Amino acid sequence: MTAVDVHHVVEGPDDAPALVLINSLGSTLAMWEPQIEDLAARFRVVRFDLRGHGRSPVPPGPYTLDDLGADVIALLDRLGIARAHVAGVSLGGMTTMWLATNAPERVDRIVLCCTSAKLGPPSMWQQRAALVREQGTAAVADAVVARWVTPAWAAAHPQEYRRLRDMIASTPAEGYAGCCAAIEVMDQEASIAAITAPTLVIAGAEDPSTPPDHGARIASRIPGARMAVIPHAMHLANIEQAPLVTKRIVDHLRVP
Repeated sequence: MTAVDVHHVVEGPDDAPALVLINSLGSTLAMWEPQIEDLAARFRVVRFDLRGHGRSPVPPGPYTLDDLGADVIALLDRLGIARAHVAGVSLGGMTTMWLATNAPERVDRIVLCCTSAKLGPPSMWQQRAALVREQGTAAVADAVVARWVTPAWAAAHPQEYRRLRDMIASTPAEGYAGCCAAIEVMDQEASIAAITAPTLVIAGAEDPSTPPDHGARIASRIPGARMAVIPHAMHLANIEQAPLVTKRIVDHLRVP
């Protein structure tokens, strides 16, 4: 488990509570743009590109959640942040659960958005990794983005939809495949019972990738966790229903 120095940006007041935002597989820190204005007014927001994504290094895969979590801890150390709120979407949520389980002293409150503690079958992730290594991430971009947002949102926001598709297609093949391997072997269903951080689980009502029952299983295992289902949203609920998701995040993190 060797951490890499991930590309990051920091926004918001230096003296505000720290909030780390973790992106999904196939995206960059830009996926949080709909939230950043509101969140940076209240928090010291740290966004970064997962290893193998965006402007972060692309070490040879496969990767594990231990690797992804170590990258976050190393980033906190570089920034001198002892403890932070953490919110993650999809693979970002999986990494957030790992952090809350394995480094609870570094985590305050957490938000788990459109994610799963176990997301099989493993063969699906093996096949996807093999495909992108052979043909590049453009080979999966159309299928993946179609699961990120509803057809209605895509039709109403054609430029944003193309930007999301291009985000996937520009992800380095080795980085994408390496992160597929992390999801392939992930099983946090038992370990998350040890999480003590106050937890909000957010699910997209129409999410085909991590349906609401995945969120419900997480919420049932983490003591005291609360759950919110976002209507008219698929896998990137934070983009499709940005104001509602942002409000849920702010309300959870500001609870005394």
